[in-house]
Amino acid sequence: MFNFLKRKPKDRKVMVIGLDCAAPELVFDKWRGKLPTFHKLYSQGFWGELESCIPAITVPAWSVMMSSKDPGTLGFYGFRNRRDYSYDNMFIATGDAVKEPRLWDILSREGKRSVLVGVPQTFPIQPINGVVLSSFLTPTLESGFTYPSDLQEKILKVAPRYEVDVRNFRTEDKDWLLRQLWDMTEMRFAALNYLMETQEWDYFMWVEMGVDRIHHGMWSFMDPDHRRFEPGNPYEDKILEYYQLIDAQMARMLDKIEDDTVVLVVSDHGGKKMDGGICINEWLWRNGYLSFLEDPEERFDETGRRILTPYAKMEIDWENTRAWGQGGYYGRVFLNVEGREPNGTIKREDYEKVRSDLIAEFEAIPGPDGEPLHTKVYKPQDIYQRVRGVAPDLLVYWGDLNWRSVGSLGHGGIYTFENDTGPDEANHASNGMFILYDPRQPGSNREIKGRQLMDVAPTLLELMGIKVPLDMQGGRLLEE
Repeated sequence: MFNFLKRKPKDRKVMVIGLDCAAPELVFDKWRGKLPTFHKLYSQGFWGELESCIPAITVPAWSVMMSSKDPGTLGFYGFRNRRDYSYDNMFIATGDAVKEPRLWDILSREGKRSVLVGVPQTFPIQPINGVVLSSFLTPTLESGFTYPSDLQEKILKVAPRYEVDVRNFRTEDKDWLLRQLWDMTEMRFAALNYLMETQEWDYFMWVEMGVDRIHHGMWSFMDPDHRRFEPGNPYEDKILEYYQLIDAQMARMLDKIEDDTVVLVVSDHGGKKMDGGICINEWLWRNGYLSFLEDPEERFDETGRRILTPYAKMEIDWENTRAWGQGGYYGRVFLNVEGREPNGTIKREDYEKVRSDLIAEFEAIPGPDGEPLHTKVYKPQDIYQRVRGVAPDLLVYWGDLNWRSVGSLGHGGIYTFENDTGPDEANHASNGMFILYDPRQPGSNREIKGRQLMDVAPTLLELMGIKVPLDMQGGRLLEE
């Protein structure tokens, strides 16, 4: 399967340190003097913000980065996607959804050996020339999380409490969350160090989800601009302390690599405070786009807390519905089109007009105090090279991602300040970060602007002496 004879011992090695949701303003500005390993890398390398894909979310962002193909070309637009044009046939975009070759697939064909740990969409496990510890979409460790399979026993011996994710990071119990994060991360580094000591590799990539999880769980305790921030709270420095944990462990790993190894620290998107949620299906219902067999009612429990109804549990009157939406860090809106959906109501010739009308109406929605939200709405055909699979008809960044999309009903209005899937303090920001340290270009300390996710894979292939496939859509991180 793999041409091991092509491998040249003196070819350059690359280590990619992936930090899901790592925020450039924290690393490069707010905590500039408090993260010595980060500082050492960017003060001797190239660094800057890295524009994410649309949507700026873990799936599809890491596969966009590693394939240099946009989400439309990949054919999935988030974790949950429509399988067809029926109303309820959805699928989770695991690794099986990725049909385009990613970096390690290309390297395997060239005889290069890879080590992958925690890289999103590597479950179900697929053989590569190297080893894999799969990512957070792995249902349980019993599902099998290593390639080869006998590696699992060895990993659990050196990291007995190994986990692919903090399973319930949306929790009010912040002490529990912090214990889980620290334990998971320490086990991850135990496994990483074991692999560094026992495996040969040309390409070593790992992604830590803990950064994303602590942002979602703890952002309001850190950010003075967050509406729930309280000065002097006991958790004010916990996100910094987590970054420092990563920083210290990175230093130990980097001490073990060969001197000529290229190091890339990269995030798939950034993080930012979440001001609240826009109840997308409430708005569609109240504005005549969405119809139910029985209208949603406001209900409360014995403590006075609202009882919300998930959109999937509502009975939709499809014959009188033109659009419906889904919740998440960004909004997805689907139109009920005649001849496309089973009970479509929008005539084909009216499709673009309805889309344009919705864009104008969404962008005009003010904040709860009448302030402009600066919402951004995208048509897939305008932002992707191709549109495969069943894309949303519109993708919505409420308040430019300061507000999330809430799909449930029963809020009593279109604004909410509570997340309907559990406590969540942060949304995703459009820009992540990168630091590229090349020992052959030391002392650079050069900020690079205007780069995006799809520039990563072509850059790494060139550094490793591999021809860049012509269908990759990105440029180069260091191009003038």
